[in-house]
Amino acid sequence: MATRRNLLVMGVAAATALALGACGATADKNEGGSGGDGKPATGLRIMVPNTPGGGYDTTARTAAKVMEDAKIATGVQVFNLPGAGGTVGLQRTVNEKGNGKLAMQMGLGVVGASYTSKSSATLTQTTPLAKLIEEAGAIVVPKDSPYKTIGDLVAAWKANPKGIAVGGGSSPGGPDHLLPMQLAKTVGIDPRQVNFVSYDGGGELLPAVLGGKVAFGASGFGEFLDQVEAGQIRVLAVTSEAPIDALKDVPTLKSAGIDLVFTNWRGIVAPPGISDADKKVWIDALTKMHESDEWKAELAKRGWTDAFVTGDQFATFLTEQDKSVADLLKQLGLA
Repeated sequence: MATRRNLLVMGVAAATALALGACGATADKNEGGSGGDGKPATGLRIMVPNTPGGGYDTTARTAAKVMEDAKIATGVQVFNLPGAGGTVGLQRTVNEKGNGKLAMQMGLGVVGASYTSKSSATLTQTTPLAKLIEEAGAIVVPKDSPYKTIGDLVAAWKANPKGIAVGGGSSPGGPDHLLPMQLAKTVGIDPRQVNFVSYDGGGELLPAVLGGKVAFGASGFGEFLDQVEAGQIRVLAVTSEAPIDALKDVPTLKSAGIDLVFTNWRGIVAPPGISDADKKVWIDALTKMHESDEWKAELAKRGWTDAFVTGDQFATFLTEQDKSVADLLKQLGLA
């Protein structure tokens, strides 16, 4: 498929109380410091547009903790506003025009969901701040699964595509949907025959995999590291070009004879119409975070690939991603 390589290179608590508490985010534009005087930035809020425990949530909370620990910002609030594959949060972000204290954690999944959910809000309306990381996908099964290798799973899947359910932590058009569709096509399964079950983030996907509601899961490998270490989840393969340090004994799809590489990415955007000063506060804080030893340690710990770009560079990347995903989803009849 001519578009496959281009696509693959593209890249997939107290939530309600915090979300309601954050609804006053626009009320006090003068709250908090700018950080431009060398003091830590204050009053910053990061919205996660899906459930606690998923990749966006982990990334946002890790970023907030690093900014706190490195004294780059203080009192960074992270809250969840899930729904419609991230587009509920996207609509909220666009509605918060001019609110320079708010940002949204996002990635490839929100790009796709903005089309498949027919969202009136689009990422091109937001203010791009920074692309943070890239992350390989993983094909996972519960510990008692009959599938011991990726070859075992593929053989069973090819024999009964509709009877082997795959779960993903994103809506159709997101990375966890695109990954199994591309995997199916690569191994000779018609993607239209795939029994895909969508979950709103890794926080909902994980119990579905553990509970056997799906035969296997497809998502960023970082979603499952704790459960892998606890022996609850088995990773059959990762989708990176090279093996993952955090999963040393796990083969890549390519090394298992499946010619597929898939990479997801995550970044942060702000509402439209924020001031240049507020945009600078965010980009400066995120740049300092990226340069910190604490962030580098988190990258190594979680197996994330550093993909940091800011401002206009991220805006250009986001525009390209938006067009590529829209074109692909139209080809699949999903947009």
